[in-house]
Amino acid sequence: MADVAPAGLRYPWDTPPAHGTEAIEVAPGVLWLRLPLPMKLDHVNVYALDEGDHWTIIDTGFASGKTKAIWAELIAGPLGGKPVGRVVVTHHHPDHIGLAGWFQSEHGAELVTTRTAWLTARMLTLDEQEVAPAESLSFYRQSGMDGAMLEKRATDRPFNFADIVAPLPLGFTRIKQDDTIQMGGRTWEIHMGNGHAPEHATFWSRDDNLVIAGDQILPSISPNVGVYPTEPMADPIGEWLEACERLAPLGRDDHLVLGGHKLPFTGLPKRMEQLIANHHGCLARLSDYISEPKSASECFAPLFKRKIGEAEYGLALVEAVAHLSHLHQSGLATRQLREADGAWVYQSKG
Repeated sequence: MADVAPAGLRYPWDTPPAHGTEAIEVAPGVLWLRLPLPMKLDHVNVYALDEGDHWTIIDTGFASGKTKAIWAELIAGPLGGKPVGRVVVTHHHPDHIGLAGWFQSEHGAELVTTRTAWLTARMLTLDEQEVAPAESLSFYRQSGMDGAMLEKRATDRPFNFADIVAPLPLGFTRIKQDDTIQMGGRTWEIHMGNGHAPEHATFWSRDDNLVIAGDQILPSISPNVGVYPTEPMADPIGEWLEACERLAPLGRDDHLVLGGHKLPFTGLPKRMEQLIANHHGCLARLSDYISEPKSASECFAPLFKRKIGEAEYGLALVEAVAHLSHLHQSGLATRQLREADGAWVYQSKG
């Protein structure tokens, strides 16, 4: 067992399973697996629940030849040769839904997820772009994106969901708030998160202390909460805070939280306090910082308190937009277009 972490959480396992080759049994019939990701956050956690003659898996990793090969090794090795009969997807992001369609079409698995996750993922996989849409470039310009980066986005082929998400065939099984689901010999209550992804499913076991949290509840990082060109006036910060405050009373100190990244942990009530306080703190620092008008790209310092590199720039920008827009839509800041560069600049009231 690990020592108590400085954050007040406990991490029962210091070391995760090796990427794609090992499994750790975190509870009877529940295996923790880890798949590699080609980015700074270099892994995604997935879970396999024993159904007797097959497995239910929670999330899938990116769609790539490498990940498919890893799954073949996992099925032959830690999963004991039993097939994957059901895929449960927590939310629509590529590292979680990437191979869901492949498991359906190649393995005959049932896909279970929320309607929002399925519709969003299927829409995005069908929307391939060779050049960046004008609406996206306008959004980034209005966010104050660095000129060189904006020019690069205007000329490079943009990221397409279909690059790392397998085609989703027609047909899925819907889950929604207050449903229950049987997995791994347990009855799980389903509660929806929001903010990081719309209608993000979390699963709370009635029979023991397990919580499968996806990216809604992570132990040592806060999930990205951003505004994107698809819905430029969204308020994911408001949705995130509402979801955290709604989920917090469900948490117990003994809950073992199985998240989409980092390590399983206990101490859930403390972590929910931290997640809520983190964004309130960000909003307070940001409000002070915009006593003079500033664009989103000029607000990284108070939000992140560290240097943002090119690899992190895009996620940092959409998160800055989200926090500024929340202040604006809450009536705590004004915004106007700056003539010099066409960027929205925000200023706190009073």
